[in-house]
Amino acid sequence: MENVVQERSAPEIRAVALKAYGRIVESWCLAAREAAALADMSESTWKRAKKPGFAGDLTHDQMLRLSAVVGIYKALELYFDLPLARQWVKLPNRGPEFEGSRPVDAMIGGGLPKILRVRAYLDALRGGM
Repeated sequence: MENVVQERSAPEIRAVALKAYGRIVESWCLAAREAAALADMSESTWKRAKKPGFAGDLTHDQMLRLSAVVGIYKALELYFDLPLARQWVKLPNRGPEFEGSRPVDAMIGGGLPKILRVRAYLDALRGGM
């Protein structure tokens, strides 16, 4: 018997991504402006997007950002003990990607390329590469 994989629709995928991102934002205690900037949204869009039933679209870039942030969260949870795993993005960091700034600020300033580099950096730290 052949296994049939049912694909999710774009609105379902968007809803799951936004729900996961919202939980991460809460876990990291990010301000609304930080959460919005990290996702490349205005604060007003983020306020609407975090509510169930958001009908707006997300760009490909925004979906990649949300996906990468989920990967970063997972890597931090695996690599560090609590509470450091939850605080890490807001602590000054002298690592090669941060130059003394907070990882969240570096990712906001560097956009998707920096977010992806931070994810790769954390994956390498935990032996995922």
